[in-house]
Amino acid sequence: MNTTGPFFQLLQYMRPHRTTVILATIFSILNKLFDLAPPFLISAAVDIAVRRENSIFALFGITEPSVQFIVLGLLTFIIWGFESLFEYIYKIYWRNLAQTVEHELRMDAYKHLQDLELEYFEDRQTGGLMSILNDDINQLERFLDISANDLIQVTVTAIAISFAFFLLSPRIAWMALVPMPFILTFAVLFQARLEPKYRQVREKVGILNGMLSNNLTGIATIKSYTTESFEANRISKSSNAYRMSNEDAIKFSSAFSPLIRMIIVIGFTAMLIFGGFQTIDGTLEVAAYSAMIFLTQRLLWPLTRMGETFDQYQRAMASVTRIMGLFETESKIQSGSTDLPLDSIQGKLCFENVNFSYKGREVVFSDLSVNINPGQTVAFVGSTGSGKTTIVKLLLRLYDPTNGKITLDDNDLRDLKLQDLRKGIGLVSQDTYLIDGTVRENIIYGRQDASMERIVEAAKIAEVHEFITNLPYGYDTLVGERGQKLSGGQRQRISIARAILKDPPILVLDEATSSVDNETEAAIQRSLEKIILDRTTILIAHRLSTVRNADRIYVIEHGQIIEEGTHEELVKSNKLYTTLWNVQTGKAILQR
Repeated sequence: MNTTGPFFQLLQYMRPHRTTVILATIFSILNKLFDLAPPFLISAAVDIAVRRENSIFALFGITEPSVQFIVLGLLTFIIWGFESLFEYIYKIYWRNLAQTVEHELRMDAYKHLQDLELEYFEDRQTGGLMSILNDDINQLERFLDISANDLIQVTVTAIAISFAFFLLSPRIAWMALVPMPFILTFAVLFQARLEPKYRQVREKVGILNGMLSNNLTGIATIKSYTTESFEANRISKSSNAYRMSNEDAIKFSSAFSPLIRMIIVIGFTAMLIFGGFQTIDGTLEVAAYSAMIFLTQRLLWPLTRMGETFDQYQRAMASVTRIMGLFETESKIQSGSTDLPLDSIQGKLCFENVNFSYKGREVVFSDLSVNINPGQTVAFVGSTGSGKTTIVKLLLRLYDPTNGKITLDDNDLRDLKLQDLRKGIGLVSQDTYLIDGTVRENIIYGRQDASMERIVEAAKIAEVHEFITNLPYGYDTLVGERGQKLSGGQRQRISIARAILKDPPILVLDEATSSVDNETEAAIQRSLEKIILDRTTILIAHRLSTVRNADRIYVIEHGQIIEEGTHEELVKSNKLYTTLWNVQTGKAILQR
């Protein structure tokens, strides 16, 4: 695990942009240096008014006071012009840098998330991950946009004015600088105390986002069970916990500026009094005294803004910690190095003494062994929880076996490149995933370069073309988020069209007809009969009517294969398959 602090982790991440950071920093420094010029201009004006022909301008051969004021006016215009110019430039640099880093960080975090194993997502709330991808990265963008410049300019102010003080009057310069060590010490202690508070804030908002995401996804269930008040109460408790953690951080951070201001007034008062005494005694020029008074304000008062700057800094560092923590999470499913071109896949699959269990749960498979020949259609059936869908997850390497191995064309799946393996498998799942796009975009999801002719052909085989042409915009009709504008059967048939278009050598159908009516099931069955030809097909089913034509059927119970054979052989066996068949055909009632 990376033990480097979040700030240095952020710097390491931004190394590709170091030129932009350097330029932005230079322009921030130049802007601040010109911004510090007005006290000197005021001092020069006072010097002209008091000393006239003997003012500082006389050193440059300008003795006429009226000309001195004109020159001073021109200098003022030039200095303010440069200050405005550099402010414009540094804002462009910092803001564009913030937007670029925000974009790159979000994309890197998302790509890293995509590479993590399925188990990672099953142990976490989607809303919590969304909080990292959105809230935390946006928080970092706000820091780079504003607070990074503030930190640089406060530092430049302290260094430049301290140097100017010792040039003007070393005898009293130290008085203005006395508060500085106390301010810095307080700032460090403040930062250390505030960091865990904002870390807790980020954790609370992640929990809240997770609950909101879950509830919006399940809004139909909430409405059907009339649990709106119950859910509103749950969200209220989570939101209030977030509010309270923020309140704790706000209470602490808000105290920074008032306390700093009380420390600052000590240095300002000392400079005001003792500088005034020296001016009366004639040991300090009036112009120098006025410059030091203005510079003292320019040095000390900006430090009161450090509370807000540190507040933004700690929020950003809490977010960086969460983002970098995501990057430090390594996937347990690593890609192999063996190439397996799509056109070379024969489709021979072997499960060899496979053992598997989910984390913290009972064993799913123990010594599972199955051989599937190229072009063969096999089915796995059994009661709910018997482990049927787990076979699909193992085949796609969403999980790896605890012991034993699975091979494709005599290659251990763990040795194959993940992209090659998954490109060779077409999955039609019971939980159909459609993107928030058009019908056409969903069908070409697995093959982006497909022609319209092939898209229509795939849709016809899936018996969904006629339905699509009757939609308001045909293949360009939007299906809504997760296909919510379509029925379950329509989504399923579009999913089948997608698999047909992908044309994989291995086809996996995981409960593909579990949530459709009899008419739709019959249509899907007709489609399947066309697409399983000349390819290895694995059917995962609860409805036995969908697997009766399989070459081989395996009955799984408690992670063990307890029966195998053709449909006709198993119906005659008078074992579990016979019982299940009789129940589903209405010949018997299942008693277990």
